[in-house]
Amino acid sequence: MRVIFMGTPDYATAILEGLIEDENIEVVAVFTQPDKPVGRKKILTPPDVKRFLIEENIDIPIFQPINLKNKNIQKDIKELNPDFIVVAAYGQILPKEILDIAPCINLHASILPKYRGASPIQQALLNGDDITGVTAMLMDEGLDTGDILAYSIVNIEKNDVAPTLFEKLSLSAKILTPKVLKNYHKISPVKQNSVDASYCKKIKKDDGLVDFVDAKTVYNKYRAFYFWPGIFLKSGLKLLEIDIADEEGSYEKGKILELSDNGVIVGCEKGKIEIIKVQPPSKKSMDIFSYLRGRRIGIGDYLS
Repeated sequence: MRVIFMGTPDYATAILEGLIEDENIEVVAVFTQPDKPVGRKKILTPPDVKRFLIEENIDIPIFQPINLKNKNIQKDIKELNPDFIVVAAYGQILPKEILDIAPCINLHASILPKYRGASPIQQALLNGDDITGVTAMLMDEGLDTGDILAYSIVNIEKNDVAPTLFEKLSLSAKILTPKVLKNYHKISPVKQNSVDASYCKKIKKDDGLVDFVDAKTVYNKYRAFYFWPGIFLKSGLKLLEIDIADEEGSYEKGKILELSDNGVIVGCEKGKIEIIKVQPPSKKSMDIFSYLRGRRIGIGDYLS
């Protein structure tokens, strides 16, 4: 079967790899986002999907349109004569003109209709969920509202952070996608119940701001924003490595309560957290003990 693949980050790369490895599937083209300037030097950097194809020397045509509403792009897709268009974290809405060319199947990283939108993996961690999964969905013009074709369930462990959960879900989607394509005509799509739907927004840098109100909230933000934007206090101090020490007790907000083998225990209005590694503004990362010595503070003082 002939497949066009549309995807951009690591999550999508694993799915693409699974399609390429299947001898019954021919990936006739890959669509991904344009290269973007990265870092202080603004070095033009390809998205992960494109980088994978180049590094592995895989000869598949790569398209990087700014907008899929372009009539010439739509014509190119139609002329490729795909049996399916597989979409995974592509980053653009597919217009009706493309949806009408072939069945468009999206691999969404949640158990729909839960967490429709841009950040389902992070949202599952923010909410402290125990399970999540991948939904293979027949795309329509709505935001993750299409009929469900299949699910794959993934457990979330206490020590999972965004990168580890991304990897689990991408491997799950890699296995699920070829199965859905090869059994597509045997599957009876199931409509989503929009009454049960929830949505998650695109993450902004400001979302990483934390205070010492609730230890569980701080820890879940740490897990969700581990890669970006990280978590930080109003002072700009980044909390690079933390753990939860207590979820229920009541303590003074931001007070350094005790020293542990690895770090310091800081109180929250509800619960307490262990801080192990930090990064002050415009400085290198350091262990919390070095930071405290530099600030000349200790047990009984406050972090802010």
